Amino acid sequence: MRSVLWLIILLITTLNAGNESTSNETNGSIKQNSLIDISKKIEEIEKSSNLDNEWTKTYSAYITHKSLINKKREIESKLKRYKSLRSLTKLQIKRVAKLKKELEVINNKINLIKDFEKDPFKKLIAPPELNDAPKISNPFAIVNGLSYLKEMKNKTKLYINKYHTLNETIRQLKDEERIIAYSVADTNSTTLQKKLKEIREEINYLQTIQDIFTTTKKVYLKKADEIKSRIEKGIKDELQKLVYISFIIGFFLILLLFLKYLTRKYFSDKDSFYTINKVINITFITILILIILFAYLENVSYLITILGFASAGIAIAMKDWFMSLMGWFVIVLGGAVHVGDRVKFVRGNVEYVGDIVDISLLRMTIQEDVTLTTYMHNRRAGRIIFVPNNYIFTDMIANYSHSGLKTVWDGIDFYITFDSNVAKAINIAKNIAKQYSKGYTDITRKQLNRLRSKYQLKNTNVEPRVFAFIEGYGMKVSVWYLTNAYATLTLRSTISTKIIEEIQQEDDIKIAYPTQSLYVDRNIPKPTKEIEKLVDEQTQT
Repeated sequence: MRSVLWLIILLITTLNAGNESTSNETNGSIKQNSLIDISKKIEEIEKSSNLDNEWTKTYSAYITHKSLINKKREIESKLKRYKSLRSLTKLQIKRVAKLKKELEVINNKINLIKDFEKDPFKKLIAPPELNDAPKISNPFAIVNGLSYLKEMKNKTKLYINKYHTLNETIRQLKDEERIIAYSVADTNSTTLQKKLKEIREEINYLQTIQDIFTTTKKVYLKKADEIKSRIEKGIKDELQKLVYISFIIGFFLILLLFLKYLTRKYFSDKDSFYTINKVINITFITILILIILFAYLENVSYLITILGFASAGIAIAMKDWFMSLMGWFVIVLGGAVHVGDRVKFVRGNVEYVGDIVDISLLRMTIQEDVTLTTYMHNRRAGRIIFVPNNYIFTDMIANYSHSGLKTVWDGIDFYITFDSNVAKAINIAKNIAKQYSKGYTDITRKQLNRLRSKYQLKNTNVEPRVFAFIEGYGMKVSVWYLTNAYATLTLRSTISTKIIEEIQQEDDIKIAYPTQSLYVDRNIPKPTKEIEKLVDEQTQT
């Protein structure tokens, strides 16, 4: 557009120069040379300038909008004059229709560029919106902070480039103004004078915008620098905090590994090693949680206040969890149950016997074994049983291996007839039980001697015991002996077999079982030999 305009200006200038008096050839030659120089300068500016940008386009749209408004007012004024007439001629009616049509077209054009009515440069000089800067309060916020700084840097760069474009536009317009002013002084062209006036108005208007833009830019850059400094400081402080926390966690991690090494070296007992290792792990996790909590939780008292108000509801809603946690403390600190212990858990009509393989914060894990309980009641074994820790307060848990005890009393019952030698049967049972349980008897004696300092033990007799009772169909002999808590059925089976073998070798001892005696009338004659022979033949057949 501006190139075409310059061609028109040159053409007009040339025509005006041609209308000068031909008599003064020397002056005409000088003017022609001046016009050539002006043309060259204009071409150089056109090549190096970039005036077709958002600033000149916005100003052009603004001027167009003003001219359309003025033209609209002129048309409305004419229509008002025609309306004031009492009667209109046909020609006047045609003019009114034409003016209305023009007014409609102008209104459509005004609606298209209505944004340029009042303050067309408001959007151009408005600084970019700076969203709420992220608060750097944890390591994850560092990424958000860096992303925010990068976004703000790009917005600032585009904003400053827009400011430089405005300055460059004003500079180029001033170059145009100087050339046109020189051309007007040399040619006195009316068209150039009009153009010079328009450019000066544009320059003045854009300079006003430039002043506002400069102030706005300073305020924006100051605000951006403050946000940048605050975010950079927050990132720096957070990185320092992260380094300190890493050193602290690293120290406790090295301490954890060292304690594990000492535990593995000086605690050969698997049960003790497992328990201490579990306590070390839980302690380390607790310390780790507390470090992170106090490092990144800004207001711990606020959290405590909330938990204080919510504790009642939480306690009701999660009472089983809290009771399980309390049960865990009782189990760990009380020492009633340890990992590796053989226990019997009874709840209602359900019984489980097995070994504790793990004690977590909420439950004990028991591996069910083949025991007398599984033989007589469950007929299943090998299952993993999960027992909540809070059951230790409400249900019965029997420990078969508490405080280092590895043995339990087991008993075998058998019946002999009333006419058997009861004393001999008792002696046989006692000798067999003593023979096969001797090792466990000696172990138990030593263990009980160690427990005297901890418990008040009244009965420390560990020798096998045999009792005899009168039952409905015979004498019940009950033999009790000490056996391995983890293998009761094995010794029970061995002793049972040996007792039966020994009793079967004795003529005066007979195993009793539910029997029934039939008394036959002795007056009935005995069967003849022929009948007996016939019965024998039938039986053999």
